[in-house]
Amino acid sequence: MTTASIAFIGGGNMATSLIAGLIADGYDAAAIRVAEPDAQRRGELQTRFGVRPFADNHAALDGVEIIALCVKPQIAAAVCRGLAPALAGRRVLVISVMAGVREGTLQRWLGAPLPVVRAMPNTPAMVQTGAIGLHASAEVDATGRNHAETILRAAGLTRWVESEAQIDAVTAVSGSGPAYFLRFMEALEEAGVALGLDAETARLLTVQTALGAAKMAMESEETPARLRERVTSPGGTTARALAVFDGADLHDLVARAARAARDRAAEISAELEAQS
Repeated sequence: MTTASIAFIGGGNMATSLIAGLIADGYDAAAIRVAEPDAQRRGELQTRFGVRPFADNHAALDGVEIIALCVKPQIAAAVCRGLAPALAGRRVLVISVMAGVREGTLQRWLGAPLPVVRAMPNTPAMVQTGAIGLHASAEVDATGRNHAETILRAAGLTRWVESEAQIDAVTAVSGSGPAYFLRFMEALEEAGVALGLDAETARLLTVQTALGAAKMAMESEETPARLRERVTSPGGTTARALAVFDGADLHDLVARAARAARDRAAEISAELEAQS
């Protein structure tokens, strides 16, 4: 695999997931640097992956082609402004996995119109089964897109969106989406217990059913609606249960929840932008 040198700023869960996926895909560990303030964390990353750890952000940036920003949005402004002097006059690709931080805001904090790829991963990326939306600023060329895909694909499925505003929709669907499914699983487990199953049986049946349904949907060329129809016999048990969901207007409920998540994502972006 062709390896571009990468500096991860922040060595938390998301950075660890991306590094783990890259190493598993054959990426050269010597090309990966991690700047992380916690000494124990740095040691763990070096021992586990063979990457080069740094306590200082500036030292990690020396000569790299790609920077992956993996810090919390709340400290993003301070971190990026601190990186700006080391990036003056350089053209590196910046990949951001920080929720809510817009490309233009990042460029202002970094002090230059650098090429920025904004990524919206979700928590299953931590087990390399993420769903990740990507958007590239106008400064990103084909090589930059390929680099970004290589890095983010290490954590799961990637999809490019046409406008940065659509990242808020990605947040609403896949960014927050795992919590929606987990909430439904929680409710189904509770229902199973209420119907007489022991808690562990209800949990295992629920989790495996969710996994099976997702696998069917991923591997089939048919839509979820069509797959649902195939397992719903007229007048049967599934049809009776689905009628309850229809009576509660499940589709409208999900649509309203997704809009609420999208709107909050936009609000967070505006709040962070105000820091610039």
